[in-house]
Amino acid sequence: MPENGRTGRRWVGRCPACHATLRVSRLECPKCGTAVEGRFDLTPLARLDPEQQRFVEIFLVSRGNIREVERVLGVSYPTVRNRLDQVIEALGHPVRPEARESRPAGPSPEERRQILEALSQGSVSVDEVLKRLKPGVKESATPRLKPEA
Repeated sequence: MPENGRTGRRWVGRCPACHATLRVSRLECPKCGTAVEGRFDLTPLARLDPEQQRFVEIFLVSRGNIREVERVLGVSYPTVRNRLDQVIEALGHPVRPEARESRPAGPSPEERRQILEALSQGSVSVDEVLKRLKPGVKESATPRLKPEA
C-alpha cells in the first residue's frame, strides 16, 4: 500500500452511465470483515469529481496559500481562484459576486511603456512608478517630475 494509505483506486462518486450521485449501500471492515448494509449518503467532499478532490487536497496541504497552490499546479492565480469557486459551488455554497470580480486592472500596456520610459529618463521616481503600476491606480500617463533634492 502506498505511503499515504491509498490503494491506487479512486472513489467513484457519480454513476458512469447517467452521472447521478451514487449512494453507498455497504460498508465493510477490512480487518474483521464485519459489514453494515443500508443507504448512506456521501459527504459533500466525496461528491466532488477527482480533479476537484485533488485540488482540495493540494489547497489543504498548502494551508490555503493560493500562491503555493499556483506553484504546485503550475497555473495562474486567477485559475486557482476559479477552481476554488467551482469547488465552493460544488459543495453547495454560493460564491459571493464580489469574489468573482477580478482584481482591478493596472495600466494598459501603452501606459506601462510610458511610465517605464519616464523612469528611464529620470523624470519620475521609482516610488512613483511602483505606485502607478499597481492595479486600480489610474493616473494620467503624464510623468511627474521627481522632487528636487
